[in-house]
Amino acid sequence: MVQLGKYNVLEVAREVEFGVYVTDGEGVEILMPSRYVPADAKVGDSVRCFVYQDSEARLIATTEHPYATVGEFVSLPIKSVNNVGAFADWGTSKELLIPHREQPKEMEEGRRYIIYIYVDEVSGRIAGTARVDKYLDNVPATYEQNEEVDVLVWKPTPLGYKVIIENKHTGLIYKNQIFQPVHIGEHLKAWVKSVRDDEKIDLSLQPLGYRQAIVSAEAQVLKALHLHDGFLPLTDKTDPDIIAEELQMSKKNFKKAVGALYKQQRIQIMDDGIQLK
Repeated sequence: MVQLGKYNVLEVAREVEFGVYVTDGEGVEILMPSRYVPADAKVGDSVRCFVYQDSEARLIATTEHPYATVGEFVSLPIKSVNNVGAFADWGTSKELLIPHREQPKEMEEGRRYIIYIYVDEVSGRIAGTARVDKYLDNVPATYEQNEEVDVLVWKPTPLGYKVIIENKHTGLIYKNQIFQPVHIGEHLKAWVKSVRDDEKIDLSLQPLGYRQAIVSAEAQVLKALHLHDGFLPLTDKTDPDIIAEELQMSKKNFKKAVGALYKQQRIQIMDDGIQLK
């Protein structure tokens, strides 16, 4: 069965002048226009394709890759607004409609918004909504402590950043535990700190346990760099007592923190110290 708004593996059924028709093997044939047909595709081949509708509600198969599919949340830029609604660039040649009724506030051309993609039950068309809350936290959260999850940064709060977890739940990353730049609409890896009795989920951008000491050390090194105009005359040859006096940490943790910050491209390692990028 063909899934609208998702990727499908379909078979090339026949060639026509303007492309090919692909089928699910159950009698449904969908046009794939010539510009989307893989160069070596022939009748009988299987093709992974995304299925959407054109302006006349006809099914179309494409090898384009939308930024998200039905059932997912994504940050999208608004390309235009008219009396029908707002139209967002979602990575296909046909823009995604966000009807006016699905906009908590009137959308503005050029701005980005967190959008949930769904199939409208009345029209049967793919659409987007900025009223994302109703699609979240509708099933129990069964995450384990320190479980790695994918999150989408949703919006800032006085405590930190609210995020969307695995396209299902909301969670919070506290700002006093964020040691890297975070942007709305960004996809990140996070780790579950706890699922509270009220089912609210707290998250960390670093694994828990053995990493905590290193994360704390990274933050301390960054703080010291900012306080010293972006440079510290400390290296892996510096006496451990000097490192302990300057940074209140062991030389071992200092070296691990420096290595982690270097991999994150947040510092440069010089012959005579470390420099903030």
